[in-house]
Amino acid sequence: MNNNLSQSQQTIPILDFGSQYVQLIARRVREAGVYSVLVRPDISVAELRSMNPVGLILSGGPSSVYEEGAPKCDPQIFQLGVPVLGICYGMQIATQILGGDVKPAHAREYGRTKLHTNAEVSDLLHGVPQDTTVWMSHGDQVQQLGPDFVALAATPTCPLAAMRHKSQPFYGVQFHPEVTHTPHGVQILENFLYRICKAAGTWKMGNFIDQSVEQIRKQVGYNQVICGLSGGVDSSVLAALLHKAIGSQLHCIFVDNGLLRKNERASVEATFRDHFHINLRVVDAANDFLTALAGVTDPQQKRKIIGKIFIDVFKAEAKNIKDAKFLAQGTLYPDVIESGHGHAGTAANIKLHHNVGGLPAELGFELVEPLRDLFKDEVRKMGELLGLPEAIVWRHPFPGPGLAVRCIGEITEEKLSLLRDADQIFLEEIVAEGLYRSTAQTFAAILPVRAVGVMGDGRSYQHVIALRSVDTSDFMTADWSRIPYEVLARVSNRIVNEVRGVSRVVYDITSKPPGTIEWE
Repeated sequence: MNNNLSQSQQTIPILDFGSQYVQLIARRVREAGVYSVLVRPDISVAELRSMNPVGLILSGGPSSVYEEGAPKCDPQIFQLGVPVLGICYGMQIATQILGGDVKPAHAREYGRTKLHTNAEVSDLLHGVPQDTTVWMSHGDQVQQLGPDFVALAATPTCPLAAMRHKSQPFYGVQFHPEVTHTPHGVQILENFLYRICKAAGTWKMGNFIDQSVEQIRKQVGYNQVICGLSGGVDSSVLAALLHKAIGSQLHCIFVDNGLLRKNERASVEATFRDHFHINLRVVDAANDFLTALAGVTDPQQKRKIIGKIFIDVFKAEAKNIKDAKFLAQGTLYPDVIESGHGHAGTAANIKLHHNVGGLPAELGFELVEPLRDLFKDEVRKMGELLGLPEAIVWRHPFPGPGLAVRCIGEITEEKLSLLRDADQIFLEEIVAEGLYRSTAQTFAAILPVRAVGVMGDGRSYQHVIALRSVDTSDFMTADWSRIPYEVLARVSNRIVNEVRGVSRVVYDITSKPPGTIEWE
């Protein structure tokens, strides 16, 4: 069970059978005002009951229910006395348990298809047009229903696209209501939550903050807590939440590795030391990092060097904090799920925040992870409620190794200086044009080549800056941002004219895949 969940908080546990959309189901439920949590498919009934479930959702998945080794759930979940919604594989596994028959479909369905609801009055499909569009992704389907089921909807090739059980509160849909390609999908999920589960809809971030503060105080007691502060969204929200909970017991460590953006250190100090009055220790280790990186060009070698030095510097500073027992980390829910290799509840290798891997064990720390039940957009909402500046709450991702992965080839003070100035100009113009919130990640990189230019009456042979901006919702895939030509022209003119040592600016129009978001 998650640590921050109040015993009285209504919950929708989602049994994760491996669907690529499972996190989206959780997001849709939370957006509708009900707390949701992903759990492993074989979770026990006792564990589910302890979570105060108001209903259950069984997710989709890539397996076939009739295959050996296919994930199963405890049949006793249908005796919990709460409504159950099966989606795709979840509908099939439930139908199999309750007496239906699942076989390979005569015609597989992938993508948009037409759905026709029948005359059966159903709470699940209340308000959904009789003819609508849904998103399908399946090769199997329920071929035959037992006498205890009622068909609710069909597609041209799937006669049992939605159903309900006559005597038990089970509903199933073969399509995916959680994706935007199903126009009335949110309506269907809300019908399940409110018309069927009778949920109260009390999930609010403000309540979660209060619960988190209470839980942090209970876990920490009067001990001291260390937090590695990077200035990014996750660590900043983490620090603000911890400060609200334990005040002066919190000690933040900010490591200046010499690879930060322009004025970044000053901004962090102004926000957390001057505004929030947080105990902030700034360690100037730029010389250590840059000396070790001298002459290194391989991207992976750069990352290893930076990671090792960061751990050494962080450990040395942490030892100066008396009676520190806990290390706070900004682990988010997607980190927990991804590290579980596709199944919720099996996250044995939590991704560690800002390269502090191994520190809890080495220093004898216990972990504090109050954000581990949240998605990124929920963390941003928490940051707003905690009073963090908009520039921090909506800050684009910045890699742990910093500008080292945007300074291609050998890292030098000269190249870093040019890169900081060019990057600052790009960001200024993006913000001024009102494009920062609509783009997901925007930055400049300096390339390991020089190009001929014309400066005044003479020729020049100077550095090349690459501009990169992408649009994405999950950072697993990304498309290059269609920034207006006039904005790119203004950025290019400013960089070439204001940043001495740069003679050419290019714009990266590579999507992910095949490219990556960062250059290294």
